[in-house]
Amino acid sequence: MTKKKISFGILIFLLSAATVLCGYKIYSELYARNREKQDFKKIVSLITADENDDSESDESQAEKKRNLKALFSQNSDCIGWIYIPGTAINYPVMHTSSNPQKYLRQDFYGNYSQSGVPFLDSRCNLKSTNLIIYGHNMRNGTMFSDVKNYANATFKKAHPVIEFETANGIYKFNVIDVKITDTTDKKYNEIYSENDRFLTLSTCYGNQESGRILVTAKEEIQ
Repeated sequence: MTKKKISFGILIFLLSAATVLCGYKIYSELYARNREKQDFKKIVSLITADENDDSESDESQAEKKRNLKALFSQNSDCIGWIYIPGTAINYPVMHTSSNPQKYLRQDFYGNYSQSGVPFLDSRCNLKSTNLIIYGHNMRNGTMFSDVKNYANATFKKAHPVIEFETANGIYKFNVIDVKITDTTDKKYNEIYSENDRFLTLSTCYGNQESGRILVTAKEEIQ
């Protein structure tokens, strides 16, 4: 066998191996994403009451049928639920003050997850007057992907309310500010407010690793 034939055979082998490896990576990623979606469906079913009642709109059902006690019993790190009507944002919120980024790459059940779970800033608690919640901007449209759309004035007008539910009830916040910024922004240190109570959502934005979008909402007076 000539050196030319040997080199060609090696090239074919390497290309085949690269194709198999690439295919495996794609399969693994799709499998992981599907598993994460199924896990969140399981969580939603855990907190949702009888869905056979069609007498109310989907949004009304989403507001009235959550059973967070079932969620809290499954994972004590869970402190509430965040929901923005008309978007894909409908997730549990975690909080681990001693391990700030525990749920950055971990799912609700403790498994590795590319999506993670939205989590409250470790410096905050449920009594804080500025609740900063982080979530990934996933390319598949899940997690806080829709937060980036608040940069569009039309989207902001169509989705003005953010709901945050805890064991004490549902709190509604009206979006008042959208800011394209980065991780060095001083707003990340504004944990307290003297008068009103705010909710701030943070996710990645743009092509820079440090790029962020911050959506700030003010609590409605009950």
